[in-house]
Amino acid sequence: MDIVIIEDERVVAEDLERNIIALIDRPVRIIQLRSVKESVAYFKSEPQPDIIFSDIQLGDGLSFEIFIAAQLTAPIIFCTAYDEYALEAFKVNGIDYILKPFTRQTLEAALKKYSQLKDIFAVTAPQQYNNLMQLLVNRDQAKAASILVYYQDRIKPIKLHEIALFQLENDVVQLHTFSGKVYYPNKNLDELERLTGNHFFRANRQFLVCRKAIIDVSSFFSRKLSLNLSIVLTERITVSKGRTAAFLEWLANAE
Repeated sequence: MDIVIIEDERVVAEDLERNIIALIDRPVRIIQLRSVKESVAYFKSEPQPDIIFSDIQLGDGLSFEIFIAAQLTAPIIFCTAYDEYALEAFKVNGIDYILKPFTRQTLEAALKKYSQLKDIFAVTAPQQYNNLMQLLVNRDQAKAASILVYYQDRIKPIKLHEIALFQLENDVVQLHTFSGKVYYPNKNLDELERLTGNHFFRANRQFLVCRKAIIDVSSFFSRKLSLNLSIVLTERITVSKGRTAAFLEWLANAE
């Protein structure tokens, strides 16, 4: 049995592979792919697998771009932290979805569903991928329900409403919660900006800030803006002159 896992978080992909191997009682070959670019190149030169496990939001785009470019017809189980994305996935050729963080039980149920449906699986037109991808891209308010972080030897979901800001320090991204805790997501600020939607603003290269964390704003040198926050942070967060207009519009309209 050939299986492909499309997941940009290595720890998640490896955990998924271990559980799949434990649940399938026959020889299985599993390939892990990390990005849209890598996946498209792989499927253009390799035969389609029996089944695909795929995240929806990857670091370099949506996984639907892969299915369109490579004309995939294999059944897909979506592994995602997006409830709204997962529900829409049934309109394409996904046969099931698993919300992160997944459990052995949810994975087993998805594999059982695949086993029941594989012989009657119907190929879906590529145009449906285009429609769904456009729908997701255009949702300005779409956001992740949680951000996955690595805590000791576990993967832990942090609810979006618990997060005050993300900070890039010494090339490492930190997640700061309103309760004062700090975690380390395995994503860069560009990826997190896409995941968090309109509730967060990229103040500068170092900071992505939640609207609820901002008490007020004051003027700073060179017509910059300085953010006054509801959490304690040693470093001042400023918005440059070039981003001031966009920031003030966001501040006025963001929930």
